[in-house]
Amino acid sequence: MEHCEALIIGGSAGSLNVLLKVLPSLNAQLSFPVVIVIHRKKGTDSLLPELLSGRTQLIVKEAQEKEELLPGTVYVAPSDYHLLLERNRTFSLDFSEKVNFSRPAIDLTFQTAAEVYKDKLVCLLLSGSNSDGVNGLKTALEWGGRVLIQNPEDAQVAFMPQQAMLQVKTDFILNAEDMAEFINLLSKTQ
Repeated sequence: MEHCEALIIGGSAGSLNVLLKVLPSLNAQLSFPVVIVIHRKKGTDSLLPELLSGRTQLIVKEAQEKEELLPGTVYVAPSDYHLLLERNRTFSLDFSEKVNFSRPAIDLTFQTAAEVYKDKLVCLLLSGSNSDGVNGLKTALEWGGRVLIQNPEDAQVAFMPQQAMLQVKTDFILNAEDMAEFINLLSKTQ
């Protein structure tokens, strides 16, 4: 399988359960960073990085302005900020208008990551109740990235992955139980 330099995971309602299943089985020496963008209410879930950290051997932290992306690290988008990737592979936090009623918006992270990582980017869209992520997946494909979508039949809230399946050429459709193994195979440390 083609080498991966960054994995971006986007999700909304129902996606936290998937992450809690996937993270414990990820290889502690992943050769790329994992960036998680989940819709959450402003000021809530500030404990999300701690919660996820307790489930994996990988370093889990909230993404910070100008922070460099490092392999083997899981970055969580802070609530109420768009998380953008810069050409020098650092984060930029943005407080502009909501996109698809969301901040952070999955679309913006997918789109900016696609311009940076091009064909070395993998995007995974999970359970959710709106169509955020679909346009970002289209951008990822335009730049040569790979698109993974949670099987809508496996998702707690099927709308988001269904919209992606209808509108985007998908490389793989995965059930939650198969995601960790798939992600581990993307790592060149395997």
